[in-house]
Amino acid sequence: MLVVMSGLTGCASQSALDSTRYDVDEIRTRITTLEKNVGGIRNESREGIYAIEKNLRSDVADVRKLSADIQATIDSTKTEMQAMNGKLDDMGISLNKPTEDLARYRADADKRIIALEERIIKFQSTLDELTKKTSELAQIKETPPTPDSVYMKGLETFKAGNMPAAREIFTKFLEQYPQHDLAANAHYWIGETHYSEKSYEPAILAFQDVIKNYPTKDKVPAAMLKQAMAFNAIKDTKSARYVLKKLGEAFPKRDEAIKAKELLKEIK
Repeated sequence: MLVVMSGLTGCASQSALDSTRYDVDEIRTRITTLEKNVGGIRNESREGIYAIEKNLRSDVADVRKLSADIQATIDSTKTEMQAMNGKLDDMGISLNKPTEDLARYRADADKRIIALEERIIKFQSTLDELTKKTSELAQIKETPPTPDSVYMKGLETFKAGNMPAAREIFTKFLEQYPQHDLAANAHYWIGETHYSEKSYEPAILAFQDVIKNYPTKDKVPAAMLKQAMAFNAIKDTKSARYVLKKLGEAFPKRDEAIKAKELLKEIK
């Protein structure tokens, strides 16, 4: 350590001053830590360490007060370091074991710092990945729904048995996309929600929307069959038979027409 001190004394540059400042801070911190471990050292050594610590604190305070006159401060530091050299020389034997402890402590601290740096790198990588995923999810969330996705949501809700919610979704679909190719289907499923709840009059009207406004759409035969069943449910057999006959005439090859014929036989 005396050799290191002499090297520091011989250097009068800014880098030497910075190095001195760093070493003084480090020595002060480590000596404070070592105070708990030198209980076996003679009382005289302990008192010497306390004295050195006190002087080091004073030196640190002086160094931190350096102003523009760097050269004058360096000269002052040289004098203080020379004084410490004498004290450290006297305490060299007593401080031999603490010096070894300091070396081990520094090696251990370096290992811990490296481990912490590795953990920070891993955490940063994870954070970057989460940030990326969050950004992607935000973009997906901000993407407006498509007409098809709204329609499918209504159909899934219907299959789940939530008729009021399904009816609300299909109604909003028609409000937003009245000219869409699936508009006839949306009217049909609105009728189905009413029919499932045994609200036959609203169901009849909804099926009529399909029959009247979308005569060329594929859902017309199904709407006619369900409308006839709704008429039959409210005992309006005349209307029921009329719709079933029209279904058989207009779509004779459809499965709904076959069912219509069978239903006609049951309705008196």
